Amino acid sequence: MSDLSSQAAMPKPQKQEAPVDGRLIDWCERGRIPDSLVRLGMRRLMKQRLRDEGLNDGEARSKRFNRLVDELRASPIAIETQAANSQHYEVPAEFFHGHLGEHLKYSCCLYRTGKETLDQAETAMLEEYAVRAQLYDGQRILDLGCGWGSLSLWLAEKYPRSQIVGLSNSLGQREFIEVMAAERGLTNLRVVTGNIVDYQFDEAVLGDGFDRVLSIEMFEHMKNYRLLLNKVCGWMREDAKLFVHVFAHRTLAYHFEVKDGSDWMSKYFFTGGTMPSESLLLHFQDDLTIDRQWWVSGAHYEKTANHWLENLDAARNELMPLLVQTYGAADAPVWFQRWRMFYMAVAELFGYAKGNEWGVAHYRFAKRRG
Repeated sequence: MSDLSSQAAMPKPQKQEAPVDGRLIDWCERGRIPDSLVRLGMRRLMKQRLRDEGLNDGEARSKRFNRLVDELRASPIAIETQAANSQHYEVPAEFFHGHLGEHLKYSCCLYRTGKETLDQAETAMLEEYAVRAQLYDGQRILDLGCGWGSLSLWLAEKYPRSQIVGLSNSLGQREFIEVMAAERGLTNLRVVTGNIVDYQFDEAVLGDGFDRVLSIEMFEHMKNYRLLLNKVCGWMREDAKLFVHVFAHRTLAYHFEVKDGSDWMSKYFFTGGTMPSESLLLHFQDDLTIDRQWWVSGAHYEKTANHWLENLDAARNELMPLLVQTYGAADAPVWFQRWRMFYMAVAELFGYAKGNEWGVAHYRFAKRRG
């Protein structure tokens, strides 16, 4: 979850008819409401979301889930892919340098003791991927949706005899990863740019396929998992494995939709996204079959987001000029607060019910045989 030039355009605040709570949201975005009350309001909205999605009504939940699966099967692989770039990936690189950890991991980290620094938690989750994906030196590995290269660069250093390929939807991120690889003397990493909806590897890059494919918090931006997994399957060798890391709810699955402008998260940070349930991907095993799955408590993402927020606040003076370049002087303070609210929302969502409602799901898939 970049463009190294600071010229990347982000969506500008749009003037439109505000919903009933529009004034309250405006106050929040302008920092006029204390964080404690903002977080309280977020928790209330989450409680309402659980009611609306039928958490305590088994029949209603089942009907909604089956309808969603049908909708996903009838959808393209992804929608609003350019929105994902504008909302996350094309922000100036320096903005993220200023508040993410040393690996620039823009996804959930792992706090085994709860006392880790952000850097330690980043490394812990990367190490967990290696174990769960059954990685070893000498493999051909695809990092699908490679972000800032946190995983690709780590893999290239840890497994020097492996060939690492990263697929990115962002030219700016590709350029960043290539610069970092060159600085570290890594010659076993290659990054290609493309939209997963229509991208196909050329033969020189694909070769006879990959031994491992890893995807970290990319599937949440997808819709038709049947088509997606079919495409990924075609890039895998016969004995290959796919490892997927997604954030999820334990039982509910739903779209992120901007209907009347009232869904703040969908509007500014997750247009076209999907909140999967822990079981959602298991309904798309046409080409790949589940080998093993795991659940990671939402408490880990709560700690991750709170660390991001803490670092963001500490670096405000250094980061504000970047937002001025991106959004303009008038809108930069509002966007800084929106990023703060985004991290607060992530922390409150995954910390809800002590991390037992929303969390992170890991899956290891193998090719279906026969």
